[in-house]
Amino acid sequence: MTPEAPFVVIDSVSMRFGEIQALREVCLNVAPGEIFGIVGSDGAGKSTLLRLAATMIAPTAGRISVADLDVVARRRDVKALIGYMPQRFGLYTDLTVDENLRFFMDIFGIPRKERTRRREKYLGFSNLLPFGDRPAGKLSGGMKQKLGLACVLIHEPRLLILDEPTNGVDPVSRREFWDILLEMRRTGMTILVSTAYLDEGEACDALGLMHDGRLLATGTPAAIRGDHPSIEAAMIEMVQAEVSHRGGAA
Repeated sequence: MTPEAPFVVIDSVSMRFGEIQALREVCLNVAPGEIFGIVGSDGAGKSTLLRLAATMIAPTAGRISVADLDVVARRRDVKALIGYMPQRFGLYTDLTVDENLRFFMDIFGIPRKERTRRREKYLGFSNLLPFGDRPAGKLSGGMKQKLGLACVLIHEPRLLILDEPTNGVDPVSRREFWDILLEMRRTGMTILVSTAYLDEGEACDALGLMHDGRLLATGTPAAIRGDHPSIEAAMIEMVQAEVSHRGGAA
């Protein structure tokens, strides 16, 4: 049986902002229908990598493709396939939950006959159906993140790109957020997510460990952990080995 082609291919990608080298020849593949997690310390290059995959910026060198479409040459086509949620997602705090959702349905051109079904589905997943009339500004932090996710999912993208979506969210809301992601994976959606929480890394199908713009390792959580007691311990050892090899400082 021929293995399925990767849905996302990041091939020798580098990114420079002036004098700052943000990414250095990053290569990784994301399989269709998997959750691929990007983990690493602040400044590792996680957000830059996700912005490149989301067509927000173009790489200095290398190539990224989604569904075999180049994200630079076929930017418009790729944008139709993805949902992107940056760290600071732009909800309108003076609009209600329903008004925010309708706004994004307008942006994505969701047919009127589809709108009720999608509202029930994505607010239902998010446990926000009882709060349709509440202004987004009066939601808790976790509820705001779930509303942001519902707004991103409303056009039913094939690839979901999330940049540290649960940063600063309470543990219960983090768990509920990941329950939604796992449900999306069961429907066949491919998910590329960065996270500062290594317990969330354990929930991914595959991980990429980044440090100082470099990809140090990829594999399943079990493969990354190896003989170490935790992914965190494995990550610390890999970073220390990289720093020692480069002769730099952590």
